[in-house]
Amino acid sequence: MRPTELLQEVRKMRFEETYGFWTERRLSQAEAARILGVCTRTFRRYIDRYEQSGIEGLMDKRLTQASSRRVPVDEVIALTDKYKERYKGWNAKHFYSWYQRDGGQRSYTWVKNTLQSRGLVSRAVKKEKHRKRRERSPLPGMMVHQDGSTHEWVPGKKWDLIVTMDDATNEHYNMFFVQEEGTASSFRGVRDVILQRGLFSSFYSDRGSHYWYTPETGGKVSKGQLTQFGRAMKQLGIEMIAAYSPQARGRSERAFRTHQDRLCKELAAHGITTMDATNQYLSQVYQPAFNAEFMQPTAEKGTAFVPWVGANLNDILCEQHQRTVTADNCISFKGKTLQIPANRYRCHYVKVKVRVHHYTDGSLAVFHGPRKLADYDSQGKLKKIEKGKAA
Repeated sequence: MRPTELLQEVRKMRFEETYGFWTERRLSQAEAARILGVCTRTFRRYIDRYEQSGIEGLMDKRLTQASSRRVPVDEVIALTDKYKERYKGWNAKHFYSWYQRDGGQRSYTWVKNTLQSRGLVSRAVKKEKHRKRRERSPLPGMMVHQDGSTHEWVPGKKWDLIVTMDDATNEHYNMFFVQEEGTASSFRGVRDVILQRGLFSSFYSDRGSHYWYTPETGGKVSKGQLTQFGRAMKQLGIEMIAAYSPQARGRSERAFRTHQDRLCKELAAHGITTMDATNQYLSQVYQPAFNAEFMQPTAEKGTAFVPWVGANLNDILCEQHQRTVTADNCISFKGKTLQIPANRYRCHYVKVKVRVHHYTDGSLAVFHGPRKLADYDSQGKLKKIEKGKAA
């Protein structure tokens, strides 16, 4: 059943029910018309037609009668045969120009639709949506971009360059190389910005798996199911915004094109080949020079940054995992066994749910609620407890 026919059947059933309510004076004409989605005058027309001809009076005769303007079948057949015999493979516009020369009187739209409906001409690929250039934020700290670029920055070595920059000024707050972009590198970039400038309002990024969960490949990101990074941003009150195309990240993409051109040449000119040396060169030479040349003035005076006055930032910008303590007061985490030392708050923590913090330097800590129970190095070895402090 065609959609128009289905709609007509639904309208008939709804009208009979509404008409019954109206005759019983349970509904006014205005209320009945609103239920049917028509005006009061149209509802009165429905009443007249229904009382004269029954439910058949509401039938839309356009669905059962052929239009007087419909093109004869013979003309349609003649057109398609002509195309197959002499013009096969031509596009619709090219064929239409010859159709007119041969005395054809129909419109281009009709000719195109006829050929497409019979599979003789393929439909054109839909053009991309017209994109409007987004204006920069008026104040620094309103939006911060972060992105990574994999490239052969030095001969024979591919690293990821992580850049965190401001949308308003194009200022690069930090730049550093890592072996692979991920949660740790994202935390590192954001932490440096907050410690140097303060909390910012929003965070703009691509849909990388360390930033977002994407239920369907290529689809929209999940705003409810958070990654470790998403949880940290929510805890800090920073809004996350996902970019759905390279064009949406135009400023970051253009910056990386500049870095791939300039930075590779500068590193080669100075003979720098190790990651430690490149990171030192970035922070001391390249980044200050880039900001001095490419920073833009802000549209408004002031700043949207809010000074950070909270607790230890590292305990927010880290991975947090829940674990249950075993009978020997130990926790298993990524192949390591973390022993919880005795303290004055509880006799033991058996079967208690605790929280493991995995910091960007690889070290670990175990928390029970807001209280830290112990610190561990990257190998899971318990760090020495300072005298006078309970673990």
